[in-house]
Amino acid sequence: MLVDGKWTEDWQPVQAKDEKGGFVRQISSFRNWVTPDGSAGPTGEAGFKAEAGRYHLYVALICPWASRTLIGRKLKGLADAVSISIVEPALGAQGWHFGDYPGSTPDTVNGATWLHELYTRVAPTFTGRATVPVLWDTQRGTIVSNESADILRMFDKGFGALARPDYDLRPADLAEAIDTLNDRIYPRLNNGVYRAGFATTQIAYDEAFAEVFAMLDELEERMSDGRSFLFGERFTETDIRLFVTLVRFDAAYHGLFKCNLRRIVDYAGLNAYLHRVLAIPGIRETVNLDHIKRGYYSVKALNPLRIVPNGPFLDWARD
Repeated sequence: MLVDGKWTEDWQPVQAKDEKGGFVRQISSFRNWVTPDGSAGPTGEAGFKAEAGRYHLYVALICPWASRTLIGRKLKGLADAVSISIVEPALGAQGWHFGDYPGSTPDTVNGATWLHELYTRVAPTFTGRATVPVLWDTQRGTIVSNESADILRMFDKGFGALARPDYDLRPADLAEAIDTLNDRIYPRLNNGVYRAGFATTQIAYDEAFAEVFAMLDELEERMSDGRSFLFGERFTETDIRLFVTLVRFDAAYHGLFKCNLRRIVDYAGLNAYLHRVLAIPGIRETVNLDHIKRGYYSVKALNPLRIVPNGPFLDWARD
């Protein structure tokens, strides 16, 4: 992580924990918004007007949070308007690295070698983890946002006529229900798997483990009525937020994070749902199983020798 703008070589996944030894996720530091006319969004300052070619997205294909934004960019037809750089999957001594690993790209905008260089370019005394995604403004030379939930909503509504109207990811009539379900899924499942994997005490692990599978059971029951997506036949941002966890579960969270009571393939409803989401045009190409496995199993705190397993067999990966 960065401390007063200087990189500390002892990168660790757990930078903060609660009184029970539970993993505490860092709060995103940059919370500006792109809007159609450049007015201020819900947080941050004004001045980030939606313009084709102005913004650049930095992502890691291993990362579920970054994958939220990749899916939003794809579904909203913003691939030509918002360019991307993809870091290498393995976390190095200085975090995320730009290189030539297959499926990765160099930083074509700022020429950085490490992602953390972008953070100190904007905030020379920054303290914290240099995380993805990062939405970069090439005009002002600054970070718009590093909060995936906000970037996903920007891609949905903030780019105005530049975005395709095919998907309304947070329709007004579902907004309250979407926010409520997001707030249930995030701590118990999206972040719950990390709370289990990075727990530093047995009680913290036990609590996180129980919440992960209680949430999966609840979602399996929700899908049992034959609906296609979480809110019926309409695909929303909540589906994106759930999908990015489900698609990584059997390959990474079940083994490395010790969330091993059941696999997603053991849930008939959720497994069918996973296949259904993967069949949506554009989504499958945001998923890179090699990056997911190589990235998670590069975390030395959990896998000191960095040996990447050959399995498991994933039926969706062969579709």
